[in-house]
Amino acid sequence: MSDLPRKAVTRTAKLAALPLGFAGRATWGLGKRIVGESAEIVGRELQQRTAEQLFKVLGELKGGAMKFGQALSVFESALPEEVAGPYRAALTKLQEAAPPMPTRTVHAVLAERLGEDWPQLFLEFEDKPSAAASIGQVHRGVWHDGREVAVKVQYPGAGDALLSDLNQLGRFARLLGPLIPGMDIKPLIAELRDRVSEELDYELEADAQQTHAEEFAGDPDVVVPAVVHQCDQVLVTEWIDGVPLSEVIADGTQEQRDRAGQLLARFLFSGPARTGLLHADPHPGNFRLLPGGPEGEDDWRLGVLDFGTVDRLPGGLPAPIGDSLRMTLDGHADAVYELLRTEGFVKESVELDPDAVLDYLLPIIEPAQVEEFTFTRGWMRSQAARIADPRSPAYQLGKRLNLPPAYLLIHRVTLSTIGVLCQLGATVRLREELEEWLPGFVPQEELLDDGEAVEDRAYAEGTADADDRDDEEDGDSVAQA
Repeated sequence: MSDLPRKAVTRTAKLAALPLGFAGRATWGLGKRIVGESAEIVGRELQQRTAEQLFKVLGELKGGAMKFGQALSVFESALPEEVAGPYRAALTKLQEAAPPMPTRTVHAVLAERLGEDWPQLFLEFEDKPSAAASIGQVHRGVWHDGREVAVKVQYPGAGDALLSDLNQLGRFARLLGPLIPGMDIKPLIAELRDRVSEELDYELEADAQQTHAEEFAGDPDVVVPAVVHQCDQVLVTEWIDGVPLSEVIADGTQEQRDRAGQLLARFLFSGPARTGLLHADPHPGNFRLLPGGPEGEDDWRLGVLDFGTVDRLPGGLPAPIGDSLRMTLDGHADAVYELLRTEGFVKESVELDPDAVLDYLLPIIEPAQVEEFTFTRGWMRSQAARIADPRSPAYQLGKRLNLPPAYLLIHRVTLSTIGVLCQLGATVRLREELEEWLPGFVPQEELLDDGEAVEDRAYAEGTADADDRDDEEDGDSVAQA
């Protein structure tokens, strides 16, 4: 068995066969329509066969092909339920495993990067990988100081394979569009391609992971394994056990689903505020549920893995996201429209009806309107159908909006996280996380300092005593946060 296929002609041939297969199945479908089978049944069979072939090839090739498949996997919940089953089975395989590298290749990489005496660094090292992903695979071991560790070894030739795959996939992105309703595939592939160099740089990954590990050390809700050792093509981190999120999605209890969903939302919004970094690869294979949360062994914490792709946000998530979300919830159509235009979501050459923009946004932000919201595949499908139907006003308006480059990765991570929440079927107090962590979501005058609210509007409305205000102006009371 060979390791990651490196010959461009071999990989290109396999990927190039995909659109030919799609076309062949379309011809097969036309034939079945001619002999009398309904369009609905034929369409369902076409989607099922296309999914099976697509993800079989993506999983075998690893590299950029598998990375693309993993990015798609979180949007499975947008698919109609009658065709989601085959997709779900194929996508789940991509989230957790891929064909492994031969042992001799693993040992060769370790010898080259850690030195010929690399076995002396470990008290134990398991040759069989515990997980295999798009550009590397993970082996379990025991470091020489007794710590259990995860050893990530990069596939030889991974960089060339990543670029080759994503370039090839980009050439027929249009044909892949119908796989996930409402999603534009081409920008996704372009964004993945732009991140290739970061994915391959284990030093950058180690820095991002260690930053998170230090910030979340002792956190009651989130666990990030610390970095033990790093060199080119090899990354050694502390090992964490736990239930993979894909297993929770498949057969977890509702309690596990809700807890996982709440913690996933908390990590998404708190991470940038606490570290200046956004974990940008939120597919289920990168998360674990660990026992021993704040309520004891029967409670759960969220283990977070794989920091190869991050968005650097030194000030946390951009405040205009919180500002626009709050104003949308408050129904301020004109203010929302002006902010979107200022941030580049509405180009100067485009004129839109502010009220129509508000109507477009409100269903999307429904989870933030209530104290708690149950994310479901049905809700995700309804949103996808609303935005993907060319006959709908939402589709026409959505095509005229723009996504500024600075928001591209944030947008994908948010959508991906929502996709995972829908796969979980989790009931989440999303608004609580937004109020705590999203800049701009709570108006400045309502922010708290030392547990006391400062609300200038009370004075404007004449509800506060004038003497109290004088005291505050003298510095005797709480300053505004």
